[in-house]
Amino acid sequence: MKIRMYQVDAFTDKLFGGNPAAVCLLDKWLPEPLMQHIAMENNLAETAFLVGTGGSYEIRWFTPAIEVDLCGHSTLASAHVLFNHGGYSEQEIKFTSRLSGLLKVRRDGDMLTLDFPADVFEKVAAPAGFSDALGIEPMETYRGKTDYMAVLPSEQAVRNVRPDFAALNNIKGCRGIIVTAEGTASDFVSRFFAPQSGINEDPVTGSAHTTLTPYWADVLGKNELTGMQLSERKGHLWCKNNGSRIAISGHAVTYLQGEIEV
Repeated sequence: MKIRMYQVDAFTDKLFGGNPAAVCLLDKWLPEPLMQHIAMENNLAETAFLVGTGGSYEIRWFTPAIEVDLCGHSTLASAHVLFNHGGYSEQEIKFTSRLSGLLKVRRDGDMLTLDFPADVFEKVAAPAGFSDALGIEPMETYRGKTDYMAVLPSEQAVRNVRPDFAALNNIKGCRGIIVTAEGTASDFVSRFFAPQSGINEDPVTGSAHTTLTPYWADVLGKNELTGMQLSERKGHLWCKNNGSRIAISGHAVTYLQGEIEV
C-alpha cells in the first residue's frame, strides 16, 4: 500500500526552521498500530493523518511514542499541504478531531491561521520534583487540560533552562511542560518539554499557545500578541485571544513530498 506523504516546516518562512511535521493523506483510516509505527519511523515531533469526509477532514496526530489530543504545528502543516498540493480552493479548511472537536484553518495572505479552542487552566502548586527537574523555581505554576506551565522571571531564564529529562519524565499525568516569560522582541517567549510524549524538546508547539495566549493576554492587557518559541530551530507565532477560541497564525514551507510504502 502506498501513502502520499509530505514534510512541512511549520511556524517559519524558511526551510530548516520552525517545527517539521509529516502529513499523510489517507482514503480511509489505517489500523492505529500502523499509524503509530509510521510516526515512529518518521521520528518527527508529530505525524498528522487526514481522511477527507465530504468537504472537511478528520485529523489525528501521533508522536513517535503516543497519539496526542491536539497538535498545532502539524494541523498548520496539514492545511499548507491541502492548500498548496491538494487542490483545496476555499479560504478555510475545517478539521474534526475525535479528541479536540472542530478546528479551522484559514488562509490569510501568505500566512495560515489556526482557530483552536482556548485551554482551561488554573494556578496550582508545583508537583513534587518539578523545580528540580527544570533546574529553576517557577514564579507561578499552572495546570491546563494536558500540560503544566511554569512562569519564569525573564526571557533569559527561559533560554537558560536545561532540564533533567529523566526527572522531568517522572512528572506524570501530563503531555508536557511549558516554560514561559515576557519577551524582549516579542510579547512572550516559551519552550516546551515533553519526554512523557517521546519528545525531549518540541521546536514549536502551536497547541501550547492555547494556554499561553489567554495567560499573557490577561497579564499584558492586550488580546493580540506575538510569541517566539526559543528552541534551536525557533518559531514565530501571531496570536489573538478570542475568548473561548484562540487564533494562532504562522507561515509554513514544504520540505518533502513523496510516497511511503507499507
